[in-house]
Parts: sequence; structure tokens; C-alpha cells
Amino acid sequence: MTNQNETTIGQTFIEFLSILVKYRKFLAIFVFIITLGTSIYAILAPKWYKATVSVFPAEKTDFISTLTGISGIARNLSASRGLSALTGSPTELDKYIAILKSATVTDDIIKNFNLREEYNMEDDYYEDVVREWQKKLDLNIEDEGNLTISVYSRDPKKAADIANYLVERLNQVNTQLSVTNAKSNREFIEKRYKQNLEDISNLENTMKEFQQKYGVIAVPEQIEATIKSMSEIYLEMYKTEIQFNVIKQNYGEEHPLTKSAKINLDELRKKINQLNIGSDLSQKDSKLLIPFKEAPKLANEYLKIYRNLEIQYKILEFIQPLYEQAKVEEVRNTPSVLILDKAGPPEKKAKPRVRIYFLLGLVGSIISGLFIVFTYEMFEKLKKNDYQKFEYLTGWMKFRRKNQI
Repeated sequence: MTNQNETTIGQTFIEFLSILVKYRKFLAIFVFIITLGTSIYAILAPKWYKATVSVFPAEKTDFISTLTGISGIARNLSASRGLSALTGSPTELDKYIAILKSATVTDDIIKNFNLREEYNMEDDYYEDVVREWQKKLDLNIEDEGNLTISVYSRDPKKAADIANYLVERLNQVNTQLSVTNAKSNREFIEKRYKQNLEDISNLENTMKEFQQKYGVIAVPEQIEATIKSMSEIYLEMYKTEIQFNVIKQNYGEEHPLTKSAKINLDELRKKINQLNIGSDLSQKDSKLLIPFKEAPKLANEYLKIYRNLEIQYKILEFIQPLYEQAKVEEVRNTPSVLILDKAGPPEKKAKPRVRIYFLLGLVGSIISGLFIVFTYEMFEKLKKNDYQKFEYLTGWMKFRRKNQI
């Protein structure tokens, strides 16, 4: 079985060589003509020059970096770009590419540089002109994190002018978008900032009314002062009560000293009772001591107002710098794209390349020539060995050609 396969392969190779030898003149002439033709076309075809400009995103501070602590330039490094490719989130350079491919920039380029005439498409549809322009524009994000913008044109200077103008338009459109976005951010933050100021004003008024109504300034401190004052009075009352009992036992209830001690004890008890219910004249005048009866209620209300006021103050500390930054971002008009390498008129043409066309013509003509001679040889054998099948195939091919016409 192995010998039979080897014999078949050997016969096929010999047959292949015999066909090459048989049609060697045709193949040589065919390959020569096609290769020469493609090479002459590459030499005589209109020359296209390539101008390239390289740009890099300018470092800037935005609200996301302010809130998260991630700088804008860090998000444009190659590692972060790789991560964004996995997560689907666009980078700053992806936004630049979208702007450069936008209809706004495309229309501007086609009109300002009269690309219809350069492409010989004065009477063609505008969509076809756009597609042709897109073929002449290459946008690539390099591993170093920069964006290269390459433009092809028949005029070297025009290619450089278009490339540099694209960067100018990129700066204009991106700055406009940034300002619009900053305006939206400013309006949102301004609304929240004004609401914060209004909340603070309302809480401060509530605190003022509370202090005026209950005569308190700082509830915790005043409660502490009240407790200290009451403890001193209680201590005095206990001393007086002991003195009263001692005098009573020694001199009796009708003795003047006993009666005097009894009066002092009653006054102290009365004082304590007045302090508890808040009817003491000293409290009404100074309002430094808080009645024990109202202390829990006042402390609860005071702490609620104080807590809300502190929260609003903290929000103000956070939102005020953002509001100021938003106002600055809205009026800022600095370039958002830094030019690393400005485009200059190229000296050598970029396409068509004679060497590439020569290789394509050579390889393509060899493959096409072999296909032609082997197809012709197949039909010759079929005509000789199986004429009926030959007529069927040729008839079918003529029928197909006729229907196509």
C-alpha cells in the first residue's frame, strides 16, 4: 500500500514537471508581462505622500481624579489602556480617535482642503468621498501611550498641513466638549452648593431660635454646670439637715436655734425643688442652669440640631473646593493635546511602492499562470478521454457566460 502511494505521488510530480516544461514559454512570458505591468504601474501611478504627527494627552485635573485620587495621566498609560480594553471603558486617546473620525471634523477637512478634487471624485456621492478620506487616514495608539495621526496626500506639503490641522481641530473640539462637560458639572455642583448654604442657614436659624426659646447656649456644658450647682446645694442641705437634727436632740423643737436650722433646711429644699422644675428666679435671670426636668428633652433637641449642622458644615468643606474648581474648568481654554512630533512635508513617497508591486506581480502571475495551464491541460485530457463530460462542462460555462451578459 505504501509503495502504491509513493508511486502515485511520484507520477503526479513527474506530470507536474512535464506540464511546466511543456508550457514554460507561456509561463515565462505571462509572468514577465504581468510583473512588468505591475512594476510600471507602480512607477507611473500617482504618488501618495505620508505625513505623521504624534500627540499626547495633556495632564489635567478632573472631578473623577479629585474624588478618587487617580490622576488623568495615569489612566492613559499602557497598562491602564490594557485594562480599559478588557473592561470596555474608553481612554482619553480613544476619545481623540472618535473626535478625529467624527462627521464634524471629516466635513471640515474635505471642504477646507478640497479633497473631492484631489481624489477625482467631484461628481461622486459624498459618502464615497468620506470613505476615500478614511482610507487616507491612519490613527494608531502606540505602546508608549501617544497617538499618531498619519495622512496620505499627493502633495507632501498638503499631507503635513492636513495632519497638523487635524491636531488643531482636535484641540478645538475636545476643549469645547470639556467646557460643555465642565459647565454641566458646575451647574450640578452649584445647585448642590446653594442647597447646602440654604440648609446651613436654616439650621443656624433653628439653633438660634432654640437658644432664645430655652435660654441655652451649649447644652452639655450647661447641664454639667447645673449638676455641679445642684450637688453643692444638696451637700449644703445634708449639712443643714444634720445640724438641725443635732440641735433638735440637744435643745428641743422650740429652741430658737432649732427653729432657725429648720428654716434654713426648708429654704434649701425649696431651692432644690425650684431648680428641678425651673421656677427659680436665678435661672430665669441668668439662664445658665437647665432644669433637670427639661434636661433630657433639651439635650435631645439640641444634639439633633447640632448634629445636622455639623453634617452640613462637613459637606460645605467638601463641596466648596469642587465648586471653585468647576468654575475654573468652565472658563479654562488650555490645549488638551500636546504635540510630540509635528508633521513636516515628507521627501519620499509612501505608496505605491515599486518593490511591493513587483513582488505581488511576480507571485500573483506565477499562481495565475499555473492555474491557467493546469486548467487548460485538464480540459485537454477531458476532451481526449471523456468527450461527453467535456461538452457538458463547456456548454455549462457558455450558458453561464451568456446569462451574465
